[in-house]
Amino acid sequence: MESWVDGQPADVLSLKDRGLAYGDGLFETIAVRNGEPVLSDRHLQRLGLGCQRLAFKVDLAALAAELRAYAQGLGDGVLKLIVTRGDSLRGYGADPSAVPRRILLGSPPASYPVAHAEQGVRLFPCVTRLSEQPLLAGLKHLNRLEQVLARAEWSDAEHAEGLMLDTSGRVIEGVFSNLFLVRDGVLITADLSRCGVAGVMRAELLYQAESQGIATHVTDIRLEQLHQADEVFVCNSVYGVWPVRACGSARWSAGPLTRKLQTLARTLLDV
Repeated sequence: MESWVDGQPADVLSLKDRGLAYGDGLFETIAVRNGEPVLSDRHLQRLGLGCQRLAFKVDLAALAAELRAYAQGLGDGVLKLIVTRGDSLRGYGADPSAVPRRILLGSPPASYPVAHAEQGVRLFPCVTRLSEQPLLAGLKHLNRLEQVLARAEWSDAEHAEGLMLDTSGRVIEGVFSNLFLVRDGVLITADLSRCGVAGVMRAELLYQAESQGIATHVTDIRLEQLHQADEVFVCNSVYGVWPVRACGSARWSAGPLTRKLQTLARTLLDV
């Protein structure tokens, strides 16, 4: 499907765009099923928070309508929504009159080995660390060089994802997913107030777990706590939930809570 720029079919972008020059922008990667963007409310909520923090003046209602129109044309696939600050002249200082730019890109449905979901995946223990910046923590901003460097650390088919720590040694997330662990029936995920991406599937699974009376805990996680977990899984809004069976020398089995949340995520993504 053709890409859209500011609501019109286009495949070119201004060389003055600050997203290109400085990564001055945000993005959302959204699964589309039967012409409907999955978890669109959560994606737009996170985007709205990012726009507020970066002081982007974006009409979110109009953007939501544009998103749904594009999704209807795409049918089934993966939609990438990018919002940049727009054009400006040379230098870090932004033009206060700049109009944010909207970019929509469509791709075929993502395809992953069935074994990832059924048997679980092995995580590569990445050396690249996430820097701590509370002002950007949680946002899915365009500055993804840490993830690019981390993903370059492995090329074998044995590892489906990487494990990323921050510069203080805390367990944060996967390279393109959020991470959960289960200990004594409690669903645990990392505090993302210093770094990391607050994924929409992460938010939905926390909400669903709490709604069903499952104890949840958002906290700092150390490697030894991860190794002592009863279950570990990763998730995102495109593939849902993958059990984690190994990372380095640590081993886990796909437990009952992982399978329960995996079924829930699959239901959401099969709308």
